[in-house]
Amino acid sequence: MELEQLMPIIIIGVIIIAVAVLFTFIPVMLWISALAAGVKVGIFTLVGMRLRRVVPSRVINPLIKAHKAGLNVQTNQLESHYLAGGNVDRVVNALIAAHRANIELSFERGAAIDLAGRDVLEAVQMSVNPKVIETPFIAGIAMDGIEVKAKARITVRANIDRLVGGAGEETVIARVGEGVVSTIGSSEAHTKVLENPDSISHNVLSKGLDAGTAFEILSIDIADVDIGKNIGAILQTDQAEADKNIAQAKAEERRAMAVAQEQEMVAKVEEMRAKVVEAEADVPRALAEALRSGNLGVMDYMNYKNIDADTDMRDTIGKLSKDDSEENDK
Repeated sequence: MELEQLMPIIIIGVIIIAVAVLFTFIPVMLWISALAAGVKVGIFTLVGMRLRRVVPSRVINPLIKAHKAGLNVQTNQLESHYLAGGNVDRVVNALIAAHRANIELSFERGAAIDLAGRDVLEAVQMSVNPKVIETPFIAGIAMDGIEVKAKARITVRANIDRLVGGAGEETVIARVGEGVVSTIGSSEAHTKVLENPDSISHNVLSKGLDAGTAFEILSIDIADVDIGKNIGAILQTDQAEADKNIAQAKAEERRAMAVAQEQEMVAKVEEMRAKVVEAEADVPRALAEALRSGNLGVMDYMNYKNIDADTDMRDTIGKLSKDDSEENDK
């Protein structure tokens, strides 16, 4: 084929490629959809979004949705929120829901709530349909020492004005738990809590626990009340056991001191016996010295020996009599 015959084919191919590139880079269909919905968006605005690395459909589709809902939202607002990392579609859905529910919510506040990491659509839905938060069993001890466990259901509504910087559900649950514990602890007896469980909810609700949180507490209902352990008796038992151990330790200390004193007395007795033996050993020497010096005569010495023998005999008779009496007792 000659070049003149190929030129029309080449031109048609170039036109097809140019149109394909045009439709790829410029969202013409999206531009047509916007015009059909009555949203005035310039084709160069869409091209600028491509150059700014903004997905046009992520901005134009929510803009069409907002326009149909009667909201006055500008393209620049949606594009800036997208560039800030926000979820444009979720913010627009929240604005539509707030508008339908007659809740005042501006785009700036909705975007701030979304950028703060909270689900702005869920917050608006929670403002219309309050959420019920169920706490786990919260244990408190009444004045009579009985443990009382209570489970509460907290009905909360989102506070749009405090969503940015306000505390979350964990703080609400913690504050309600603290109020339940203090109310049970101030009760004189656990029976009063069982008789009137709504006193817990009244006392807790009157403390203003939703201050500084992203919610408004509508009601606190006690779902279940249960009796736990007798903490007072357990504490008394533990104290008695500790006192017993202390008393046993002190008694053991006194016994050890008595044993030591007894051993000391035994040692003293042995010491005194040694002194007696030593003194008795001096008696023969003294007698011999008296005989040599003439201070003791032979007859005197014989009398001494007779008295000594008589004493031994009396001791022997006394021991025999004692043994006989013990055998008779047996």
